Amino acid sequence: MIRYALRCEYDHEFEGWFAASADFEDQQARGLIDCPACGSKAVRKAIMAPAVAGTKARGQDPSPGQTQAMMMEAIGRIRQHVEENFDNVGDAFATEARAIHEGRSEERGIYGQATSAEVRDLVEDGVPIAPLPPEPLKKSRLN
Repeated sequence: MIRYALRCEYDHEFEGWFAASADFEDQQARGLIDCPACGSKAVRKAIMAPAVAGTKARGQDPSPGQTQAMMMEAIGRIRQHVEENFDNVGDAFATEARAIHEGRSEERGIYGQATSAEVRDLVEDGVPIAPLPPEPLKKSRLN
């Protein structure tokens, strides 16, 4: 796998992982790569220092438990960012997402609920959507 630092036309930075270097160009040409922050398809590779293995000893890899904890923390931060910065449109999500996609409503980040059928229809129609990470478990609910 190859990791690229990517940047959209609005200077949002993010990463992309590709099986081979030609995969980036192929996916970009087919319009399959878009910015997770704004949805822009004008994405290019950013300057990135190569990851080169050195002779210094590496630190220990995190344990599976530490890795899971780090992933859960990251997921929680994503959810918190969405809840703090996007509009909660509740069960009108599918209608509002389609209206934004078709230019009938203001372009903005939204979140809410949708049925499986609504999600399927949005995806089939090319409306860019993604599931919101689940709420983190409350420590009081853990064993």
